[in-house]
Amino acid sequence: MVERTAGVPSPPVRRGRDTLPLYAVAAVVTVLVLAPLGAPGYALLYDMVFVPRQPLSWDLVAPAQSLPRAVPMDALVSLITQLVPGWLVQRLVLGGAVLLAAVGAGRLVPTDRRAVRLFAAVAYAWTPYLAERLLIGQWGLLLAYAALPWLVRAALDLRAGRDGALARVVLAAAPAAITPTGGLIALGAVLLLVSDRAHPRRSALALAGVGMLNAPWVIAALVTGAGGSSDPAGVAAFVARSENWAGPLVALAGTGGIWSAQATPASRAAPLVPLATLVLLMLAGVGAGLLRRRLPPGAAVRLGVLAGIGCLLAAFGVLPGGDAALRWAVVHLPGAGLLRDGQKFLAPYALLLVVCAALGAERLVARVDREVAGVILVGLLLLPVAVMPDLAFGGAGRIRPVSYPADWQAVAERVAGEPGEILALPLSAYRAYSWNPGRVVLDPAPRFLPGTVLTDDTLRVGDVAVAGENPRLREVRQVLADGRPVSATGVRWVVVQHQLPSQVDPATLRDLQVVHEGPFLTLYRNQAVLPQRAPPEHGPWAVVMALGAALLVVLAAAVSALHRRPTAW
Repeated sequence: MVERTAGVPSPPVRRGRDTLPLYAVAAVVTVLVLAPLGAPGYALLYDMVFVPRQPLSWDLVAPAQSLPRAVPMDALVSLITQLVPGWLVQRLVLGGAVLLAAVGAGRLVPTDRRAVRLFAAVAYAWTPYLAERLLIGQWGLLLAYAALPWLVRAALDLRAGRDGALARVVLAAAPAAITPTGGLIALGAVLLLVSDRAHPRRSALALAGVGMLNAPWVIAALVTGAGGSSDPAGVAAFVARSENWAGPLVALAGTGGIWSAQATPASRAAPLVPLATLVLLMLAGVGAGLLRRRLPPGAAVRLGVLAGIGCLLAAFGVLPGGDAALRWAVVHLPGAGLLRDGQKFLAPYALLLVVCAALGAERLVARVDREVAGVILVGLLLLPVAVMPDLAFGGAGRIRPVSYPADWQAVAERVAGEPGEILALPLSAYRAYSWNPGRVVLDPAPRFLPGTVLTDDTLRVGDVAVAGENPRLREVRQVLADGRPVSATGVRWVVVQHQLPSQVDPATLRDLQVVHEGPFLTLYRNQAVLPQRAPPEHGPWAVVMALGAALLVVLAAAVSALHRRPTAW
């Protein structure tokens, strides 16, 4: 059993035979969820866009005219795909997210019972939260979700004064901080779990390290020309959604409730799903006391506060007065647009729910015969899969690799020799391609084509159009709305994508020269605009310096962790 030393539990020694089942179960879950990725190609679904080799461009490092929602994620992918093909990067990040989420949750549970850890591993890797964020393509947020149990463990070790824990806090926070939301979750976790008046230097170093990891997107937000406000129409569009008869709050209690119905597994609408959520909540309630006794004094309460803040942010839009408060905030408070899709902040709650439920299962089986206990544990182990079976096999086939048509590479090679702005038409943020059947994906042009690519940033959710923040796109849209030709926008290139529901009026393309014409893409050149590579201003360089500093912090932490090495990963 877990022993106590001066009020702080010592983790049980885990030899290979103890950890092997955990990794084996995590691997099985990973393969079951991502089985379609065994086929070649790229899985393109909503925000999940990978390309063979993502170009290194200033707009991906530090967007000049839009909010830094993918900073520093895009810059890191661009760097990595100079050496590793994009299809492999996609499989590594998705497989790593599911695998490390399962293993991390299993290792975090303070117990010496192997079956309890296995239950936590499966439950955390098979949550509606993971399923919905996977099906909406937000793989960066999945990395934050996977890193969270490792970060919590490292933070608790640091507060207990264990050797090498500071380096592990930084290393665990690094994958979370590749997106603004993940960075905020990591910073909040460190702030709540590490802060200790008795050891202010240790706390300050941890906060400074994780703060440095967040610096790239913070600086990018300060230097962008998009401003800090967002369209208040997005508040209603991104509010937590009811998935069945029980309403949005119960959906959130089960770690679901994402705003997009298309990103929700069909099984979430089943009438018995709220009952499964109730069972999980009851188990968590039974196990909460055990968690409080086995963790260092106050640690469970701090975890509860972190989870509670996440729940409040997730539910704020559906609470009385929350909608109006958020509408005011996104207009008047810079960066408040991050709070519109509040459900993404549920990750700490999902982790605490699973850990407490696992301990609740331990208490439950301790009161019954051994044979009955085994049956109960097996049933609990399979419960997440039984309740949401359509997460398996890539969300019942929604994640399925395809190949880019040859047009894409031909156009990319053509525009590379003559730099200039590229306008993607027809204006639409998301595309439904005939070669990617049954799925909608964010326009790949900004990540496939070198240079600055202008794509529509208006997001349509049902009948609601949520305006983007890019002032350059507003200029282009106004030119087209006035009936003037595309050449008047001042772009060097125009890429027209074919076989889409909307079409481009041929009159708007007059005065443009056809450079490439294929079945899927036609490339036009605006001869009135000379090729030019605009030199970056000081802002992008500031983001590059922040990114370099963050990478140095991660490198220093890795060297320190390898040097100390006594703590097993």
